[in-house]
Amino acid sequence: MLSRVADSIYWMCRYVERAENVARFISVNLNLSLDLPGQAVQQWRPLVVTTGDDALFTAGYEAATKENVIRFLTFDRRNPNSVLSCLTTARENARSVREIISSEMWEHINRFFLMLKDTSGYRAAFDNPYEFYEQVRLTGQQFQGITDATMTHGEAWQFCRLGRAIETADKTSRILDVKYFILLPTPRDVGTPYDDIQWSALLRSASAFEMYRQRHGRITPARVVEFLVLDREFPRAVLYCLTEANESLHAISASKTGSFSNRPEQLLGQLRAELAYTKAEEIISRGLHEFVDDLQKRLNLVGEAVCDTFFAVRPVSGGAAHVAAVSGGAAQLAAVSGGAAQLAAGAASSAIGVRASE
Repeated sequence: MLSRVADSIYWMCRYVERAENVARFISVNLNLSLDLPGQAVQQWRPLVVTTGDDALFTAGYEAATKENVIRFLTFDRRNPNSVLSCLTTARENARSVREIISSEMWEHINRFFLMLKDTSGYRAAFDNPYEFYEQVRLTGQQFQGITDATMTHGEAWQFCRLGRAIETADKTSRILDVKYFILLPTPRDVGTPYDDIQWSALLRSASAFEMYRQRHGRITPARVVEFLVLDREFPRAVLYCLTEANESLHAISASKTGSFSNRPEQLLGQLRAELAYTKAEEIISRGLHEFVDDLQKRLNLVGEAVCDTFFAVRPVSGGAAHVAAVSGGAAQLAAVSGGAAQLAAGAASSAIGVRASE
């Protein structure tokens, strides 16, 4: 497979997953507004902080109101991680590999993009946000189902699965980080009914509420962390996602599981092994925010290694530095060191890839 094709498929799936997860972030606060008493104050800046786009938001908006945050995270084209920006880049990547993906995948991602671009979608985000963001989440999940049902599970599908798994692991950890930032102003609420409501809203936003109840019953912080980070069977748990990503990497390189033949397999294998032998109580005693911050940095390193190993254009004869052939953006790396925005790792010719700013 051409590295350009693998690159486009990888980022197409990452960006669709990212769009869905941004909608999940917003759903955290929307769910809280339904459950918290009327006098409780909603906090919207934590959503911007945990997506890593705080500086960009501050440059363009005066206050972190509900309307401003929803507009910034959903429709603002200046924000490369907004839902509309993600779907624009995903659609352009899909367009460049239409001969590889199924027609059902292309049609669905095109409808997904048009749903966000249409003015009626803009109005729905403010007039009926609960239904609108639920529709965004469902459409993202439908794309995953269509991909798995209509695409041959060969090398191209493995790159799609790899990108989706890395993105889901990162965004599940960020959903946990939303809880940390929401509680910062009111630590006295820890252990109160307010705290339970917030954890419940977080679980619902990760589509994990019912599965958590079946596994653990009563909601406690340690068990929520265990379920969303360390569970081996829940498909949005970090450890589950890392396991899937690890399987895809080994399928692509044809190396044996338990060994490594390249840098991304080594980094991912080390991270997965550490999580597999970690307890939730250890994560909490270390500090949830600190753990999530370190996890995101290491996931960034895995993503960078994947791009360097599989997508980089190298000279035939040695000596010259390799040039990253980026498609889907001038380096579509989710560079989230402590919540930093994605890094631009160099410009690429439009013949090679699709720019995120388009």
